[in-house]
Amino acid sequence: MAHPLYVALIWHQHQPLYKNRRAGQYQLPWVRLHATKDYLDLVLLLERYPKLHQTVNLVPSLILQLEDYAAGTAFDPYLCVALTSETELDAEQRQFVIDRFFDAHHRTLIDPHPRYAELYLQKQEQGQEWCLEHWTPQDYGDLMAWHNLAWFDPLFWEDPEIAFWLEQGKGFSLSDRQRIYAKQQDIIRRIIPQHRHMQERGQLEITTTPYTHPILPLLADTQEGQLAVPKMQLPELRFQWPEDIPRHLQKAKDLYRDRFGREPRGLWPSEQSVSPAILPYIAAQGFEWLCSDEAVLGWTIDHFFHRDSTGTVQNPELLYRPYRLETAYGDLAIVFRDHRLSDLIGFSYSGMEPRRAATDLVSQLEAIARTLKSHQVDQGGSALEQPWLVTIALDGENCWEFYEQDGKPFLENLYQILSEHPMLQLVTVSEFLDQFPPTVTLPAAKLHSGSWVDGSFTTWIGDPAKNRAWDLLTQARQVLARHPEATEENNPEAWEALYAAEGSDWFWWFGEGHTSNQDEVFDRLFREHLATLYRALNEPIPPELRQSVEDHHDRGDHPPLSFIHPVIDGHGDEQDWNRAGRIEIGGARGTMHQSSSMQRLWYGVDHLNFYLRLDFKTGAKPGIDFPAELHLLWFYIDRPMLVSPAPLAELPDEPPLNYLFHHHLGVNLLTQSQWFQEAGDFYQWHARLSRAQVAMNSCLEIAVPWADLQLVEPDWSLRLLVVLADEGRYVTYLPEKALISVDVP
Repeated sequence: MAHPLYVALIWHQHQPLYKNRRAGQYQLPWVRLHATKDYLDLVLLLERYPKLHQTVNLVPSLILQLEDYAAGTAFDPYLCVALTSETELDAEQRQFVIDRFFDAHHRTLIDPHPRYAELYLQKQEQGQEWCLEHWTPQDYGDLMAWHNLAWFDPLFWEDPEIAFWLEQGKGFSLSDRQRIYAKQQDIIRRIIPQHRHMQERGQLEITTTPYTHPILPLLADTQEGQLAVPKMQLPELRFQWPEDIPRHLQKAKDLYRDRFGREPRGLWPSEQSVSPAILPYIAAQGFEWLCSDEAVLGWTIDHFFHRDSTGTVQNPELLYRPYRLETAYGDLAIVFRDHRLSDLIGFSYSGMEPRRAATDLVSQLEAIARTLKSHQVDQGGSALEQPWLVTIALDGENCWEFYEQDGKPFLENLYQILSEHPMLQLVTVSEFLDQFPPTVTLPAAKLHSGSWVDGSFTTWIGDPAKNRAWDLLTQARQVLARHPEATEENNPEAWEALYAAEGSDWFWWFGEGHTSNQDEVFDRLFREHLATLYRALNEPIPPELRQSVEDHHDRGDHPPLSFIHPVIDGHGDEQDWNRAGRIEIGGARGTMHQSSSMQRLWYGVDHLNFYLRLDFKTGAKPGIDFPAELHLLWFYIDRPMLVSPAPLAELPDEPPLNYLFHHHLGVNLLTQSQWFQEAGDFYQWHARLSRAQVAMNSCLEIAVPWADLQLVEPDWSLRLLVVLADEGRYVTYLPEKALISVDVP
């Protein structure tokens, strides 16, 4: 029997519990705003393409918050201010509006709307104090309206009321904002019924997650963190409460059954984190399959998934199939997502033209099919002789903020191509498993304990701040254990507070690795959940819960936090670079400390380019205040290739300047011209064509396509040397006594 290449596309919809139980108010608006932009429209758009079947994971704690907003019983500070008359705002509220109502990616959610963009530019160019002094009540009224209007998905722009508001543009009143809020509620009320409807008609499979999105392996035992990272520094107190696992699973299952009228089949383990210890609990609850990441599979079978220069997996028969896990309570199926394809949608395609991005994803799938066919004995035919399943699984909400029109053009192009494609078929995971049960068994005891991030738990444990949070959680859990009389039936407040604090999101934001402009809110919410537990038990609240888990001031130097997609125009847009790595150069330290014309270096990547930015002191000019040439030299660790010394005169014979390099990009900062070279035989440099982008205005921005750096393969680690020179003569290099470490996606 011939088969198409089956593709399971799984969208994960999740927000942490934002409600401060003591205050009775949500602290952040993201459930409400994402509800009008990312949840309903995703499945409504899919409904237009009935041949395509997909899976959507709805986290129970998200469902509960959606229902709270739909009922009109959820209020957050943003909503409360927006529902206040612009003429009655006090000084604190006006400050809050200016501070928080531009919380959106400006290129996609602010710039397309002239009035919103006008107010944003006033704040950016004139400053916050100017706005406080000069803005009229109407300016505040319009800003409060637009912060809500901009989050309506373009799929809803044809709604007569929304179309009227978009056309109106300005002059919004309190009555207008009240009606905008009512429209938000209308959309929110449709989300769960629409998902249920599409599941009942067979186009959608809905899965669930442990109740408040906890990392189950770490609930079983925080010692699990050392399995992937043996030298990990663990919290002082050991969290070991496996009995919490069935509670989270049972509550998720009960809520699912009530909302969708059937039993859930699939489980999205929070953060795709799995371990042998949690499998019996999952099977005992009747779940049939779960999803994790290719890194977990790689660790389990002791195989690293190498990719060729185009990113195609070289051993596809290992990744693109379901596996069987045997437990004492029955078998489970497990699928492992293609990490790269998931990241392309999640982080990189937003920086491409929508049609091109959709075509690229399809071409990636076609390449997988060709590679799988090459493993077949029979080379004839146009289809595969065995059923293979490519799993693409990712966050279904946050990535769209960076896409043109919230991803609508990208998805429309992708869905149209896939609907007509003879060799690619989108299926739900359960559909595939019903037809093609797993034939290969993974020993359950050998399943690797890890998550979607590097196959480890380092994103949630091991950092000093994360460990402090675990110790606070462990102390609270011990106190609850000393109150056996406090059951979920007679003291739900204590247990709900525990479940909320066990969620993964708080640990994600603590310490190194991730940051946002709302870190303090997440810190406060985590501690408030724990304080609520103590109050519910009539126990004194520990003093440490009144102190922040960590200092939230500027952390200085840090590696990249995520992929970036900056516009290369020499202006250094703050939002474009806020996830980039940063190295401080000027001021009281660094090679340029005596003349701090160069102040900061930023760097980052996506699947298309390597990016670098240099910030200068205001008014500093190349050739006068700092050298007029910039040289980038790429050093490849333990990689056999032709290399050559840096092509510069008067170069000190000391590391890393005397290393041998393979690629070199020179930039004239006066003219912004560039030249690109590759090392050849006999330590020679040979000119090569480059498609690098260079722009200099208030800062220098550079984008170097990975395609320029031939021989560079996915998952390589390389080092970069940044040198400043005058007419080919060495002056200095950045950063001091170090190379910049870059991981190729």
